[in-house]
Amino acid sequence: MNRLRRWMSAAVACLALSVALSAQAPPAAPPDIDAWVARAMKTFDVPGIGLAIVKDGKVVLAKGYGVRRIGAPDPVDGKTLFGIASNTKVFTAAALGLLVEDGKIQWDAPVVRYLPAFQMWDPWVTRELTVRDLLVHRAGLGLGAGDLLWWPPSTYNRAEIAHRLRFIKPATSFRSAYAYDNVLYLVAGQLIEAVSGQSWEAFVTERLLKKAGMTGSNVLHSAASAGGNVAATHAKIDGAVKPIAPFVSDNTNPAGGINSNAEDMAKWMNVLLEGGRRADGTALVSERTLREITSIVTPLAPAGNLPPELAPQRHYFSGYALGLNVRDYRGTRMWTHTGGLPGYVSRVMLLPEAKLGVTVLTNQESGAAFDAIAYRIVDHYLGAPSHDWIEAYREASARRDMQMAEADKKAAAARDAASKPSLALERYAATYEDAWYGDIGITMEQGRLVMRFSRTPSLVGDLEHWQHDTFVVRWRDRELRADAFVTFALNPDGSIDQAKMRAVSPTTDFSFDFQDLLLRPKR
Repeated sequence: MNRLRRWMSAAVACLALSVALSAQAPPAAPPDIDAWVARAMKTFDVPGIGLAIVKDGKVVLAKGYGVRRIGAPDPVDGKTLFGIASNTKVFTAAALGLLVEDGKIQWDAPVVRYLPAFQMWDPWVTRELTVRDLLVHRAGLGLGAGDLLWWPPSTYNRAEIAHRLRFIKPATSFRSAYAYDNVLYLVAGQLIEAVSGQSWEAFVTERLLKKAGMTGSNVLHSAASAGGNVAATHAKIDGAVKPIAPFVSDNTNPAGGINSNAEDMAKWMNVLLEGGRRADGTALVSERTLREITSIVTPLAPAGNLPPELAPQRHYFSGYALGLNVRDYRGTRMWTHTGGLPGYVSRVMLLPEAKLGVTVLTNQESGAAFDAIAYRIVDHYLGAPSHDWIEAYREASARRDMQMAEADKKAAAARDAASKPSLALERYAATYEDAWYGDIGITMEQGRLVMRFSRTPSLVGDLEHWQHDTFVVRWRDRELRADAFVTFALNPDGSIDQAKMRAVSPTTDFSFDFQDLLLRPKR
């Protein structure tokens, strides 16, 4: 009998140990993940990737692939920093949430309560725009409106950029439509500073990054050029991937300034998936704050007619919360966001019901790469049918490239190349003024017209005649990839009344919001 008891006790102890070890072991990563990432990198010409997967509160994987810089041997590892760009926005939302928890602000209080000098174009909108409205892209601004105040890097400071918002005309009525913006996140950063007495950078570092254990991360765009274990930025220029200069202006850190790595992003994803709690069980943000951050405020139309190769992405609800998109995927809820800067793009996917998180960081501008990897991982844990996302995105990308080439060909064919400008070239030379941007000069230099944005050093370009009174400004910095049409309108007496601009290519980054400029000769 004693022998039986001893045997049973030993069996129970072994079972308990087995259960304990099982509970501690993280779920397995997709068995082919390394090969899948390598194939995606080769297909989409990505030099390096940082990848993090968390599941059920455990870190499944946090590692690097490839190299930091083309032509150099330094490998990407789990600590290699990438600019996460607009994946910073949820950190700004969480920072505001902490100030709500501290009793210093309210989500639905007007911004002017905390920033009395803040103004939008419409006085009524100025009075009504709330702290929450700063984060949800429904203030009436157009897509990327005002981004030229900081992108490419300008000599304006944050206070000047925030001041100039009052001169930007709305594109829609207040709270009636979604249009992604960055400048109101800059205002959110100004609000954090005004209320807390700390800069956005100091507040986010001390109250979020350090407390989440994200000790390898930082909050400065400019840190991308600091050297060390940092991924170099790359882009496809004239058909070939090559290193490009990183974006280093710190004006809009609240909208996209964080640099992070796979290991730290795993910690952050677990905070969000564990109800705002850190690994030790203490709260970084409250569950109430997390609900605010992840609840849809601005509804979006569900996906329309997707190409057949991307059909599994069809979803039935979608909206923007506070720094996150919220939608369904294969019948479960997803919180997600992307980030994009010159040479860095990234994707974060969080499925709260599955307690699953995926972050893909890249040092090349290929959204196809990060999505092909992220969807493969999510499908694995959801037990979804097999789908070749790499081939799907290769086909979708090839089709898009072909459509862009056809559009360029069509535009060139419609051009009246035999037409001449209405005026002698020197008569287009003048200082022009836009109400919200400021001065833009056009000068005659060695028989050619040259455009210079007074507050943006890299926006210097040569004007080539396109047709009639439309020219194309070709920026001397070819890494910008943002050539633009400049069209002049004349007064009855033949003098120039105004000029408008728009990007030549539909692939130009939306932050080059040339279309929002209305240039008038400065009197």
